[in-house]
Amino acid sequence: MLYLVDASVFIFRAYYAVPIEVADRDGNPVNAVLGFARFLGELLERESPRHIAVAFDESLEQGYRNEIYPPYKANREPAPVELKRQFALCREICTALGLPQYGSSRYEADDIIGTLATRARAAGLPVTIVSRDKDLTQLLSPVDVYWDAIADVRYAYGDIEERFGVIPERMADFLALMGDAVDNIPGVPGVGRKTAQKLLKHFDTLHGVFENLDEVRKLKFRNAVFVADSLREHRETALLSRQLTAIACDMPLPVSKVSELRRLAPDLSTVDTFCEAQGLGRLLREQARRIHARHPG
Repeated sequence: MLYLVDASVFIFRAYYAVPIEVADRDGNPVNAVLGFARFLGELLERESPRHIAVAFDESLEQGYRNEIYPPYKANREPAPVELKRQFALCREICTALGLPQYGSSRYEADDIIGTLATRARAAGLPVTIVSRDKDLTQLLSPVDVYWDAIADVRYAYGDIEERFGVIPERMADFLALMGDAVDNIPGVPGVGRKTAQKLLKHFDTLHGVFENLDEVRKLKFRNAVFVADSLREHRETALLSRQLTAIACDMPLPVSKVSELRRLAPDLSTVDTFCEAQGLGRLLREQARRIHARHPG
């Protein structure tokens, strides 16, 4: 099993969950670092994964999706200044704990996870995606797991439709039809969650919907005629949205084989130095020593 961790979800949560008064010797906040390090330590102690990778977002303004659609994610508030400097420290603690970690200025963490999942699948290795971003459910195959580690709930492939509304293969189409306010993806006016579910259940894919617009008018749901007309009018917007919701599974990554994602033992000296510099106390050091002692080698 390969564990693929969506770092930003847990870093942001740590930033808002751990008091900002947690600071290094110079007074710089390290609350997100502490919370994220604790999360990683708990994951490693609990799961003892042999293979793992942590994916980071390096930029939300310069990726290839912004080239396709400049307003993509433009509605998001910038990360607080006190948090921005902590992202680099979170990557440092990953390395100190022996975890492969990756980021890209052009691709998002989702694309890193998608590419690594695809390569793992080709090597016969199932994956556990550790996140709570529903976009990532589109990557699941029948042998994979989606783990919302914040709620501590795991979803198998067969659970996704009941939880999120569609099977994994239809998630990108689903989001393209109804849009995604969080990422500023427009979608089709008049198409909400339930309508998108009905359309995909009847026509299977986004392209299937557009190939059968006359049939949409005949479906037995409220405002079917309006929805058909809106789909016809906003076809290009829907197809554009589909480019944005699809996860890139073939991005360039410096990983030639899955064995490179094998977890190393924590570098205890580096962990000690890091904790001393950041004023993180002894708990993380003790946790790193327990993880080191249980490392499968």
